[in-house]
Amino acid sequence: MEELKPNAANSQPLTPLTFLERASTVYGDSTSIIYNTSTTYTWRETNLRCLRVASSLSSLGIKRSDVVSVLSANTPAMYELQFAVPMAGAILNNVNTRLDAATVSVLLRHCEAKLLFVDVVYSHLAVEAVEKLEKPPILVLIEEDEEEAGEDGADVADVSKFCYSYNVLVETGDPGFKWIRPESEWDPIVINYTSGTTSSPKGVVHCHRGIFVMSLDSLIDWTVPKNPVYLWTLPIFHANGWCYPWGIAAVGGTNVCLRKFQAPLIHRLIRDHGVTHMCGAPVVLNMLTSSEVQERLKSPVHFLTAGSSPPVKVLLRAESLGFVVSHGYGLTEVAGVVVSCAWKLEWNRLPASERARLKGRQGVRTVGFTEIDVVETGSGRSVERDGVTMGEIVMRGSSVMLGYFKDPVGTRKSLKNGWFFTGDVGVMHGDGYLEIKDRLKDVIITGGENVSSVEVEAVLYTNPVVNEVAVVARGDEYWGETPCAFVSLRDGLRRKVTEEEVIEYCREKMPRYMVPKTVVFLDELPKTSTGKIPKFLLKEIASKMGSTRLSRL
Repeated sequence: MEELKPNAANSQPLTPLTFLERASTVYGDSTSIIYNTSTTYTWRETNLRCLRVASSLSSLGIKRSDVVSVLSANTPAMYELQFAVPMAGAILNNVNTRLDAATVSVLLRHCEAKLLFVDVVYSHLAVEAVEKLEKPPILVLIEEDEEEAGEDGADVADVSKFCYSYNVLVETGDPGFKWIRPESEWDPIVINYTSGTTSSPKGVVHCHRGIFVMSLDSLIDWTVPKNPVYLWTLPIFHANGWCYPWGIAAVGGTNVCLRKFQAPLIHRLIRDHGVTHMCGAPVVLNMLTSSEVQERLKSPVHFLTAGSSPPVKVLLRAESLGFVVSHGYGLTEVAGVVVSCAWKLEWNRLPASERARLKGRQGVRTVGFTEIDVVETGSGRSVERDGVTMGEIVMRGSSVMLGYFKDPVGTRKSLKNGWFFTGDVGVMHGDGYLEIKDRLKDVIITGGENVSSVEVEAVLYTNPVVNEVAVVARGDEYWGETPCAFVSLRDGLRRKVTEEEVIEYCREKMPRYMVPKTVVFLDELPKTSTGKIPKFLLKEIASKMGSTRLSRL
């Protein structure tokens, strides 16, 4: 069979951009996008709009491998640009909208962005950022009327700074444009900057092949059917919305876009549009189930969450309202969710609390991924599958990044010995299911004992007075480090709960070395734009508090 080799007929580069082309043919008259009360598109219209924008970008001199950045909320334009930018041959860079101007400027300089699309709400941020650059990108304004922009308003920064309007690029572009296919499926398609919750952001580069596989794998693992109604509660700028912009096109779904993540609005959109699927961090699920709107959903809504385990009480509340919660694990470096808590039918016979505990585990690799393991630091040997022995989570598969842009040292540290080293700490259970315990940098070493901040948080979440919690290390003159808990309380309880009461609650439910020695009450815990609690900020607060001296333990 030596004469049978790859040829032009069987080795065309894989790219997720083909999903849109097919959606236009198969689902042409079906609704692709809904936004507020005035904007609705079909898949045929979305395809043509993306082709027009890609054509305009080419006319502006954007060429293969140029970086085009986008600073936008979850609007129709933001969704379209996930296709339009790479259809012009460029590399897409979505920018976190909650960054300050100095950081945005650093990222634009680092990725050498040639053009920046700017949501009108963030126009002042963009102008301030590019003014710091010697070679500023071309600025294109994504305009909206006041109703669409919402209460943030649509006040535009200095109009002279913007060379073009997004609407004009759509109107003047060629709908017959032949979009630029990748020369190789290993060509870069996106560069995403990590959330920076534990360190300086890094530019993660993914190729067409990896995003193609990740998009289809995400649909299969979550069992997303054809024609779903997907509500965009996950910021698209966060790892390209875990690849669901491309995935929803593949199944001809409806994208319900929204600018604000507010519980009453989300509940209304679910009701009005018959939402079937949505994604978000555990804090988003907590927000939805803690709001004043507590009516049971008319039909089930599938909610995919990833990262740290959702607290058991949050899972139980969500299920009682009609949310079907799936839990998984992924990183920017793998483009989406690559580990999921694959559900076994026999688990349905278990008590609700036990089901919630099992659902809180991250699970097993998805069908499109290759291998996941937990290894000892140093030796690289697999840890015991006892659900107790902790180690670093490592993985390999088609959607692992090409590497960090302009960071060969960081790339070598993360990609070595045939594995991607995640920096996350986990355990492997006897049934082969993975459970995250912490970030390596968030493990608290107290008196020689390793304390998982996630485990302490899980106990605190069982306290009915607690709304949100994050645990970090605080210096201690005797123990080295001790847990410090930052807590927000449920409404009306701010002045009725003391630090000692919270500590005593923990003493009753965990080993004494794990008990927080300090409890700091906040009205609300800080969040990143993806709903994560940036522990590095809390660590800075704990550090400024100084070391504790007298042990309560």
